[in-house]
Amino acid sequence: MENFKPTRYTLVNVASGREFDDEGWMLEDPQAKEPALIRTQYAAKRIEVRDEKTYGIYRFCDWLPIRRMLRGSHAPVTYRSVGLAGHLGLKNLYITFSGYFPKIGAEMTTCSFKETEAYNVCARRADDERRVLVVASAGNTARAFAKVCSDNKIPLLLSVPEDNIGALWFEEPLDPCVKLIAPKTGGDYFDAIHLSDLALRSPKFFAEGGAKNVARRDGMATTVLSAATTIGEIPDYYFQAVGSGTGAIAAWEANLRLVGDGRFGNKRMKLMVSQNVPFVPMYRAWQADSREMLPYDAEQARADAEAIDAKVLSNRKPPYGIRGGLYDALKATDGDVLVATNEEASEARRLFEELEGVDICAAAGVALATLIQAVEAGKVDRDKIVMLNVTGGGEKCFQQGKKLWYLKPHRVFPLDPDPAEVAAALEQLFE
Repeated sequence: MENFKPTRYTLVNVASGREFDDEGWMLEDPQAKEPALIRTQYAAKRIEVRDEKTYGIYRFCDWLPIRRMLRGSHAPVTYRSVGLAGHLGLKNLYITFSGYFPKIGAEMTTCSFKETEAYNVCARRADDERRVLVVASAGNTARAFAKVCSDNKIPLLLSVPEDNIGALWFEEPLDPCVKLIAPKTGGDYFDAIHLSDLALRSPKFFAEGGAKNVARRDGMATTVLSAATTIGEIPDYYFQAVGSGTGAIAAWEANLRLVGDGRFGNKRMKLMVSQNVPFVPMYRAWQADSREMLPYDAEQARADAEAIDAKVLSNRKPPYGIRGGLYDALKATDGDVLVATNEEASEARRLFEELEGVDICAAAGVALATLIQAVEAGKVDRDKIVMLNVTGGGEKCFQQGKKLWYLKPHRVFPLDPDPAEVAAALEQLFE
Protein backbone atom coordinates (compact mmCIF):
# COMPACT_ATOMS: atom_id res chain seq x y z
CA MET A 1 0.00 0.00 0.00
CA GLU A 2 3.00 2.27 0.40
CA ASN A 3 3.27 2.48 -3.38
CA PHE A 4 -0.41 3.38 -3.79
CA LYS A 5 -1.07 6.00 -6.43
CA PRO A 6 -4.15 8.25 -6.23
CA THR A 7 -7.14 6.81 -8.09
CA ARG A 8 -7.65 8.26 -11.57
CA TYR A 9 -11.10 9.72 -12.19
CA THR A 10 -13.03 12.73 -13.45
CA LEU A 11 -16.26 14.31 -12.19
CA VAL A 12 -19.54 14.51 -14.09
CA ASN A 13 -22.51 16.81 -13.55
CA VAL A 14 -25.49 14.43 -13.32
CA ALA A 15 -27.90 16.98 -14.83
CA SER A 16 -25.85 18.40 -17.71
CA GLY A 17 -23.38 15.59 -18.33
CA ARG A 18 -20.46 18.04 -18.19
CA GLU A 19 -17.21 16.24 -17.37
CA PHE A 20 -14.44 18.05 -15.51
CA ASP A 21 -11.35 17.44 -13.38
CA ASP A 22 -11.46 17.30 -9.60
CA GLU A 23 -9.41 20.31 -8.56
CA GLY A 24 -9.49 19.36 -4.90
CA TRP A 25 -12.39 19.24 -2.49
CA MET A 26 -15.04 19.81 -5.17
CA LEU A 27 -18.62 19.26 -3.98
CA GLU A 28 -20.45 20.62 -7.04
CA ASP A 29 -19.97 21.69 -10.64
CA PRO A 30 -18.83 25.33 -10.62
CA GLN A 31 -20.56 25.82 -14.00
CA ALA A 32 -23.87 24.21 -12.98
CA LYS A 33 -27.03 25.98 -14.16
CA GLU A 34 -29.24 24.08 -11.67
CA PRO A 35 -28.62 22.19 -8.41
CA ALA A 36 -27.31 18.72 -9.20
CA LEU A 37 -25.06 16.08 -7.70
CA ILE A 38 -21.71 15.38 -9.29
CA ARG A 39 -20.60 11.79 -9.87
CA THR A 40 -17.22 10.12 -10.27
CA GLN A 41 -16.20 8.57 -13.57
CA TYR A 42 -13.28 6.20 -13.04
CA ALA A 43 -10.50 5.42 -15.47
CA ALA A 44 -10.82 1.76 -14.47
CA LYS A 45 -14.01 0.47 -16.11
CA ARG A 46 -13.51 -2.96 -14.58
CA ILE A 47 -12.91 -3.27 -10.87
CA GLU A 48 -10.06 -5.35 -9.48
CA VAL A 49 -11.02 -6.41 -5.97
CA ARG A 50 -8.00 -6.66 -3.70
CA ASP A 51 -7.29 -8.65 -0.54
CA GLU A 52 -9.47 -7.51 2.38
CA LYS A 53 -6.96 -8.39 5.08
CA THR A 54 -4.30 -6.16 3.52
CA TYR A 55 -6.45 -3.38 2.07
CA GLY A 56 -9.58 -3.23 4.24
CA ILE A 57 -12.22 -1.08 2.56
CA TYR A 58 -9.61 0.01 0.03
CA ARG A 59 -9.90 -3.41 -1.60
CA PHE A 60 -12.37 -1.49 -3.81
CA CYS A 61 -9.90 1.38 -4.42
CA ASP A 62 -10.34 1.29 -8.22
CA TRP A 63 -13.73 2.91 -7.63
CA LEU A 64 -12.90 5.16 -4.67
CA PRO A 65 -11.81 8.82 -5.20
CA ILE A 66 -8.89 8.69 -2.80
CA ARG A 67 -5.35 10.09 -2.52
CA ARG A 68 -4.08 7.67 0.12
CA MET A 69 -5.07 4.71 2.27
CA LEU A 70 -5.66 5.20 6.00
CA ARG A 71 -4.98 2.59 8.64
CA GLY A 72 -7.61 0.56 10.45
CA SER A 73 -10.34 0.15 7.81
CA HIS A 74 -12.58 -2.82 7.14
CA ALA A 75 -14.90 -3.58 4.23
CA PRO A 76 -18.55 -4.66 4.45
CA VAL A 77 -19.06 -8.44 4.42
CA THR A 78 -21.72 -10.18 2.33
CA TYR A 79 -22.95 -13.67 3.12
CA ARG A 80 -25.85 -15.88 2.08
CA SER A 81 -28.50 -16.13 4.76
CA VAL A 82 -29.80 -19.48 5.92
CA GLY A 83 -31.85 -18.78 9.05
CA LEU A 84 -33.61 -15.58 8.05
CA ALA A 85 -33.95 -16.73 4.45
CA GLY A 86 -35.65 -19.92 5.55
CA HIS A 87 -37.99 -18.04 7.86
CA LEU A 88 -39.04 -15.67 5.06
CA GLY A 89 -39.11 -18.30 2.33
CA LEU A 90 -36.47 -16.49 0.25
CA LYS A 91 -34.20 -18.68 -1.87
CA ASN A 92 -31.50 -16.07 -2.44
CA LEU A 93 -31.30 -13.68 0.50
CA TYR A 94 -27.87 -12.11 0.88
CA ILE A 95 -27.01 -9.96 3.88
CA THR A 96 -24.39 -7.26 3.52
CA PHE A 97 -23.23 -6.63 7.06
CA SER A 98 -21.39 -3.50 8.15
CA GLY A 99 -20.56 -3.84 11.82
CA TYR A 100 -18.84 -6.15 14.25
CA PHE A 101 -19.46 -9.86 13.74
CA PRO A 102 -16.11 -11.72 13.75
CA LYS A 103 -17.82 -15.02 12.98
CA ILE A 104 -18.36 -13.84 9.39
CA GLY A 105 -15.25 -11.65 9.22
CA ALA A 106 -16.99 -8.31 9.90
CA GLU A 107 -14.77 -6.15 12.13
CA MET A 108 -15.97 -2.53 11.97
CA THR A 109 -15.43 -1.47 15.57
CA THR A 110 -17.85 1.47 15.37
CA CYS A 111 -20.45 -1.15 14.38
CA SER A 112 -21.79 1.10 11.60
CA PHE A 113 -21.50 1.36 7.82
CA LYS A 114 -20.67 5.02 8.37
CA GLU A 115 -17.09 3.76 8.50
CA THR A 116 -17.37 3.25 4.74
CA GLU A 117 -17.90 7.01 4.43
CA ALA A 118 -15.33 8.21 6.92
CA TYR A 119 -12.36 6.22 5.66
CA ASN A 120 -12.90 7.43 2.11
CA VAL A 121 -13.81 11.05 2.80
CA CYS A 122 -10.69 11.41 4.93
CA ALA A 123 -8.58 9.60 2.32
CA ARG A 124 -9.74 12.15 -0.28
CA ARG A 125 -8.45 15.03 1.87
CA ALA A 126 -5.35 16.79 0.52
CA ASP A 127 -1.99 16.19 2.21
CA ASP A 128 -1.44 19.90 2.78
CA GLU A 129 -4.95 20.66 4.14
CA ARG A 130 -4.67 22.81 7.26
CA ARG A 131 -8.34 23.59 7.86
CA VAL A 132 -10.57 21.67 10.27
CA LEU A 133 -13.06 19.20 8.81
CA VAL A 134 -16.67 19.80 9.93
CA VAL A 135 -19.22 16.97 10.16
CA ALA A 136 -22.84 17.26 11.33
CA SER A 137 -24.42 13.99 12.40
CA ALA A 138 -27.33 12.38 14.18
CA GLY A 139 -24.90 9.95 15.83
CA ASN A 140 -23.35 7.05 13.92
CA THR A 141 -21.60 9.19 11.30
CA ALA A 142 -19.99 11.19 14.08
CA ARG A 143 -18.76 8.03 15.79
CA ALA A 144 -17.16 6.79 12.57
CA PHE A 145 -15.50 10.11 11.67
CA ALA A 146 -14.31 10.56 15.25
CA LYS A 147 -12.56 7.19 15.22
CA VAL A 148 -10.98 7.63 11.80
CA CYS A 149 -9.82 11.19 12.47
CA SER A 150 -8.54 10.32 15.95
CA ASP A 151 -6.58 7.32 14.68
CA ASN A 152 -5.09 9.32 11.80
CA LYS A 153 -4.59 12.69 13.60
CA ILE A 154 -6.99 14.62 11.34
CA PRO A 155 -8.51 17.77 12.97
CA LEU A 156 -12.30 17.36 13.22
CA LEU A 157 -15.24 19.39 14.51
CA LEU A 158 -18.39 17.35 15.14
CA SER A 159 -21.89 18.77 15.57
CA VAL A 160 -24.34 16.30 17.13
CA PRO A 161 -27.66 16.89 18.95
CA GLU A 162 -27.18 16.74 22.72
CA ASP A 163 -29.96 14.13 22.87
CA ASN A 164 -27.93 11.83 20.59
CA ILE A 165 -24.47 11.97 22.13
CA GLY A 166 -25.01 8.61 23.80
CA ALA A 167 -24.08 7.23 20.35
CA LEU A 168 -20.55 8.62 20.76
CA TRP A 169 -19.00 5.67 22.59
CA PHE A 170 -15.47 4.42 22.01
CA GLU A 171 -13.14 1.69 23.20
CA GLU A 172 -10.58 4.26 24.33
CA PRO A 173 -10.22 8.05 24.65
CA LEU A 174 -9.95 9.99 21.40
CA ASP A 175 -7.09 12.16 20.27
CA PRO A 176 -7.67 15.84 21.20
CA CYS A 177 -7.78 16.70 17.47
CA VAL A 178 -11.50 15.71 17.69
CA LYS A 179 -13.89 18.29 19.19
CA LEU A 180 -17.67 18.11 19.74
CA ILE A 181 -20.31 20.85 19.82
CA ALA A 182 -24.03 20.24 20.28
CA PRO A 183 -27.42 21.94 20.02
CA LYS A 184 -29.09 21.58 23.41
CA THR A 185 -31.66 18.97 24.44
CA GLY A 186 -34.75 19.20 22.23
CA GLY A 187 -32.71 19.82 19.09
CA ASP A 188 -32.47 17.42 16.17
CA TYR A 189 -30.16 16.66 13.25
CA PHE A 190 -31.31 19.77 11.39
CA ASP A 191 -30.26 21.89 14.38
CA ALA A 192 -26.86 20.18 14.33
CA ILE A 193 -26.52 21.05 10.63
CA HIS A 194 -27.42 24.68 11.36
CA LEU A 195 -24.76 24.82 14.06
CA SER A 196 -22.15 23.36 11.73
CA ASP A 197 -23.10 25.91 9.05
CA LEU A 198 -22.32 28.70 11.52
CA ALA A 199 -18.88 27.17 12.11
CA LEU A 200 -18.27 27.09 8.37
CA ARG A 201 -18.49 30.87 8.18
CA SER A 202 -14.90 30.85 9.44
CA PRO A 203 -12.11 30.14 6.92
CA LYS A 204 -10.55 27.91 9.57
CA PHE A 205 -13.11 25.18 8.75
CA PHE A 206 -14.30 23.28 5.68
CA ALA A 207 -17.41 21.20 5.08
CA GLU A 208 -17.36 17.43 4.70
CA GLY A 209 -20.22 17.96 2.25
CA GLY A 210 -22.62 15.13 3.02
CA ALA A 211 -24.28 13.63 -0.04
CA LYS A 212 -22.46 16.10 -2.28
CA ASN A 213 -19.12 14.53 -1.42
CA VAL A 214 -18.37 11.82 -3.99
CA ALA A 215 -16.02 10.11 -1.52
CA ARG A 216 -18.90 9.67 0.93
CA ARG A 217 -21.23 8.18 -1.68
CA ASP A 218 -18.60 5.96 -3.27
CA GLY A 219 -17.55 4.74 0.16
CA MET A 220 -21.14 3.75 0.91
CA ALA A 221 -21.32 2.12 -2.51
CA THR A 222 -18.87 -0.53 -1.30
CA THR A 223 -21.85 -2.33 0.26
CA VAL A 224 -23.17 -3.08 -3.24
CA LEU A 225 -19.68 -3.82 -4.56
CA SER A 226 -19.31 -6.33 -1.72
CA ALA A 227 -22.63 -7.94 -2.61
CA ALA A 228 -22.16 -8.13 -6.37
CA THR A 229 -18.58 -9.41 -6.22
CA THR A 230 -19.55 -12.03 -3.61
CA ILE A 231 -22.71 -13.19 -5.38
CA GLY A 232 -21.27 -12.88 -8.89
CA GLU A 233 -24.11 -10.72 -10.15
CA ILE A 234 -26.11 -7.60 -9.36
CA PRO A 235 -28.96 -8.27 -6.89
CA ASP A 236 -32.59 -7.87 -7.96
CA TYR A 237 -33.75 -6.06 -4.80
CA TYR A 238 -31.93 -3.74 -2.42
CA PHE A 239 -33.38 -3.05 1.06
CA GLN A 240 -32.06 -0.29 3.30
CA ALA A 241 -33.41 2.19 5.86
CA VAL A 242 -32.68 5.81 4.94
CA GLY A 243 -32.26 9.11 6.75
CA SER A 244 -30.77 11.15 3.96
CA GLY A 245 -31.04 8.50 1.24
CA THR A 246 -27.35 8.93 0.39
CA GLY A 247 -26.65 5.22 0.79
CA ALA A 248 -29.40 4.33 -1.66
CA ILE A 249 -28.14 6.93 -4.16
CA ALA A 250 -24.70 5.37 -3.79
CA ALA A 251 -26.18 1.90 -4.36
CA TRP A 252 -27.76 3.09 -7.63
CA GLU A 253 -24.46 4.60 -8.77
CA ALA A 254 -22.57 1.40 -7.92
CA ASN A 255 -25.18 -0.53 -9.87
CA LEU A 256 -24.50 1.60 -12.96
CA ARG A 257 -20.73 1.05 -12.67
CA LEU A 258 -21.22 -2.70 -12.30
CA VAL A 259 -23.31 -2.76 -15.47
CA GLY A 260 -20.49 -0.89 -17.19
CA ASP A 261 -17.99 -3.46 -15.92
CA GLY A 262 -19.87 -6.11 -17.92
CA ARG A 263 -19.20 -9.11 -15.68
CA PHE A 264 -22.14 -8.78 -13.28
CA GLY A 265 -25.15 -8.55 -15.60
CA ASN A 266 -27.19 -5.54 -16.67
CA LYS A 267 -29.92 -5.49 -14.02
CA ARG A 268 -31.04 -2.39 -12.17
CA MET A 269 -31.67 -3.28 -8.54
CA LYS A 270 -35.08 -2.30 -7.29
CA LEU A 271 -34.33 0.14 -4.47
CA MET A 272 -36.63 -0.55 -1.51
CA VAL A 273 -35.85 2.10 1.08
CA SER A 274 -37.56 2.64 4.41
CA GLN A 275 -38.31 5.20 7.10
CA ASN A 276 -39.31 4.94 10.75
CA VAL A 277 -42.89 6.04 11.62
CA PRO A 278 -43.74 8.81 12.50
CA PHE A 279 -40.70 10.53 10.92
CA VAL A 280 -41.46 9.81 7.25
CA PRO A 281 -40.95 12.98 5.11
CA MET A 282 -39.52 11.15 2.10
CA TYR A 283 -42.28 8.55 2.22
CA ARG A 284 -44.88 11.34 2.13
CA ALA A 285 -43.19 13.04 -0.81
CA TRP A 286 -42.84 9.76 -2.70
CA GLN A 287 -46.49 8.84 -2.09
CA ALA A 288 -47.45 12.23 -3.56
CA ASP A 289 -45.08 11.60 -6.51
CA SER A 290 -43.44 14.89 -5.64
CA ARG A 291 -39.83 15.66 -6.45
CA GLU A 292 -39.96 18.37 -3.81
CA MET A 293 -40.24 17.58 -0.13
CA LEU A 294 -43.65 18.48 1.33
CA PRO A 295 -43.99 21.16 4.05
CA TYR A 296 -42.98 19.86 7.50
CA ASP A 297 -43.50 22.04 10.55
CA ALA A 298 -40.21 22.33 12.45
CA GLU A 299 -41.69 21.62 15.87
CA GLN A 300 -43.62 18.63 14.54
CA ALA A 301 -40.47 17.33 12.85
CA ARG A 302 -38.53 17.59 16.12
CA ALA A 303 -41.31 15.77 17.97
CA ASP A 304 -41.44 13.04 15.33
CA ALA A 305 -37.66 12.66 15.39
CA GLU A 306 -37.80 12.27 19.16
CA ALA A 307 -40.48 9.57 18.82
CA ILE A 308 -38.52 7.21 16.58
CA ASP A 309 -36.06 4.60 17.83
CA ALA A 310 -33.84 4.92 14.75
CA LYS A 311 -32.63 8.47 15.48
CA VAL A 312 -30.10 8.28 12.63
CA LEU A 313 -33.02 8.35 10.17
CA SER A 314 -34.20 11.83 11.21
CA ASN A 315 -32.93 14.04 8.37
CA ARG A 316 -35.37 16.87 7.59
CA LYS A 317 -33.61 18.10 4.46
CA PRO A 318 -32.28 15.06 2.60
CA PRO A 319 -30.86 15.07 -0.98
CA TYR A 320 -34.19 13.80 -2.25
CA GLY A 321 -35.26 16.11 -5.07
CA ILE A 322 -31.87 17.33 -6.32
CA ARG A 323 -30.88 16.03 -9.78
CA GLY A 324 -29.20 12.69 -9.24
CA GLY A 325 -30.77 12.37 -5.78
CA LEU A 326 -33.04 9.77 -4.21
CA TYR A 327 -36.13 10.68 -6.23
CA ASP A 328 -34.25 10.05 -9.48
CA ALA A 329 -32.72 6.84 -8.10
CA LEU A 330 -36.14 5.48 -7.16
CA LYS A 331 -37.62 6.41 -10.52
CA ALA A 332 -34.70 4.85 -12.42
CA THR A 333 -34.97 1.55 -10.54
CA ASP A 334 -38.76 1.31 -10.19
CA GLY A 335 -38.14 1.50 -6.46
CA ASP A 336 -40.36 2.30 -3.49
CA VAL A 337 -40.33 3.94 -0.06
CA LEU A 338 -41.70 1.80 2.78
CA VAL A 339 -42.30 2.48 6.47
CA ALA A 340 -42.09 0.59 9.75
CA THR A 341 -43.07 1.40 13.32
CA ASN A 342 -40.78 1.19 16.32
CA GLU A 343 -42.56 -1.99 17.37
CA GLU A 344 -42.15 -3.65 13.96
CA ALA A 345 -38.47 -2.71 13.85
CA SER A 346 -37.90 -3.99 17.38
CA GLU A 347 -39.45 -7.35 16.52
CA ALA A 348 -37.35 -7.52 13.34
CA ARG A 349 -34.20 -6.92 15.39
CA ARG A 350 -35.14 -9.69 17.78
CA LEU A 351 -35.77 -12.03 14.86
CA PHE A 352 -32.44 -11.21 13.22
CA GLU A 353 -30.49 -11.87 16.40
CA GLU A 354 -32.32 -15.15 16.93
CA LEU A 355 -31.87 -16.39 13.35
CA GLU A 356 -28.55 -14.85 12.29
CA GLY A 357 -26.74 -14.77 15.63
CA VAL A 358 -25.93 -11.09 16.12
CA ASP A 359 -27.68 -7.90 17.22
CA ILE A 360 -28.43 -5.16 14.68
CA CYS A 361 -29.05 -1.44 15.08
CA ALA A 362 -32.45 0.25 15.04
CA ALA A 363 -32.12 1.48 11.45
CA ALA A 364 -31.28 -2.00 10.19
CA GLY A 365 -34.32 -3.24 12.11
CA VAL A 366 -36.47 -0.79 10.13
CA ALA A 367 -35.03 -2.15 6.87
CA LEU A 368 -35.68 -5.75 7.88
CA ALA A 369 -39.20 -4.94 9.08
CA THR A 370 -40.06 -3.54 5.65
CA LEU A 371 -38.47 -6.54 3.93
CA ILE A 372 -40.76 -8.78 5.99
CA GLN A 373 -43.76 -6.61 5.02
CA ALA A 374 -42.81 -6.66 1.34
CA VAL A 375 -42.42 -10.45 1.28
CA GLU A 376 -45.78 -10.95 3.01
CA ALA A 377 -47.45 -8.51 0.59
CA GLY A 378 -46.05 -10.32 -2.45
CA LYS A 379 -43.88 -7.37 -3.51
CA VAL A 380 -40.78 -9.57 -3.63
CA ASP A 381 -40.25 -12.54 -5.96
CA ARG A 382 -39.02 -15.21 -3.53
CA ASP A 383 -36.74 -16.75 -6.19
CA LYS A 384 -34.89 -13.53 -6.98
CA ILE A 385 -31.70 -12.23 -5.37
CA VAL A 386 -32.46 -9.98 -2.40
CA MET A 387 -29.77 -7.83 -0.78
CA LEU A 388 -30.46 -6.64 2.75
CA ASN A 389 -28.07 -3.83 3.66
CA VAL A 390 -27.55 -4.16 7.40
CA THR A 391 -26.10 -0.73 8.08
CA GLY A 392 -25.02 -1.44 11.63
CA GLY A 393 -24.80 -4.29 14.07
CA GLY A 394 -22.76 -6.13 16.63
CA GLU A 395 -22.75 -3.41 19.29
CA LYS A 396 -23.58 -5.88 22.04
CA CYS A 397 -20.98 -8.26 20.69
CA PHE A 398 -18.27 -5.58 20.55
CA GLN A 399 -19.08 -3.86 23.84
CA GLN A 400 -19.32 -7.03 25.92
CA GLY A 401 -16.85 -6.91 28.79
CA LYS A 402 -15.44 -3.52 27.76
CA LYS A 403 -15.42 -0.27 29.69
CA LEU A 404 -16.49 2.35 27.17
CA TRP A 405 -15.33 5.95 26.89
CA TYR A 406 -17.85 8.62 25.82
CA LEU A 407 -17.09 11.83 23.96
CA LYS A 408 -18.68 14.76 25.78
CA PRO A 409 -19.56 18.12 24.16
CA HIS A 410 -16.91 20.79 24.44
CA ARG A 411 -19.74 23.32 24.13
CA VAL A 412 -23.57 23.11 24.09
CA PHE A 413 -25.49 25.86 22.24
CA PRO A 414 -29.14 26.97 22.27
CA LEU A 415 -31.33 25.98 19.31
CA ASP A 416 -31.15 29.50 17.90
CA PRO A 417 -27.52 30.35 18.69
CA ASP A 418 -25.88 33.73 18.33
CA PRO A 419 -23.43 33.41 15.39
CA ALA A 420 -20.90 35.63 17.17
CA GLU A 421 -21.06 33.41 20.27
CA VAL A 422 -20.48 30.30 18.15
CA ALA A 423 -17.53 31.92 16.37
CA ALA A 424 -15.90 33.01 19.62
CA ALA A 425 -16.33 29.57 21.19
CA LEU A 426 -14.81 27.80 18.20
CA GLU A 427 -11.83 30.13 18.14
CA GLN A 428 -11.08 28.97 21.69
CA LEU A 429 -11.56 25.30 20.80
CA PHE A 430 -9.05 25.36 17.95
CA GLU A 431 -6.47 27.90 19.13
